[in-house]
Amino acid sequence: MVTYGDGVADVDLHELFRFHRQQGRVATVTAVRPPARFGGLILAGEEVASFTEKPSAGEGWINGGFLVFEPEVFDYLQPDDCSLEAHVLERLAAERQLSAFRHDRFWQCMDTLREKNYLEQVWNQGDAPWKTWADPPKLLESLPWRKAA
Repeated sequence: MVTYGDGVADVDLHELFRFHRQQGRVATVTAVRPPARFGGLILAGEEVASFTEKPSAGEGWINGGFLVFEPEVFDYLQPDDCSLEAHVLERLAAERQLSAFRHDRFWQCMDTLREKNYLEQVWNQGDAPWKTWADPPKLLESLPWRKAA
């Protein structure tokens, strides 16, 4: 399993892995719909019929950066200037060895300072959809002699 590390999502990794195994291909990418950068307008003539704040880009799917590879992927890697996207994934797709696990829940890249600030704000508010794990108990509070009688 591989991730680029520049984005966060609530991808169910167990389901991604199960899907990959079921497909029987060399590789699987997580396909996501990127969030739009700007609010959308629905127009009726000169009137704004509705406004949507940063809707998903309705059509295209992109590589969300959560991937599963079989060991055979190393056969596709070339030394030095090999690009995973331009060389390996394109070749796997051409050879019908690349599956797409469609993820339609939360995904957000963190390529810009604006995106970093947005994700930090969401995290600090306690609303981070990508936080799918439970907090472990604080060590000192879990020690038996720290408990009130």
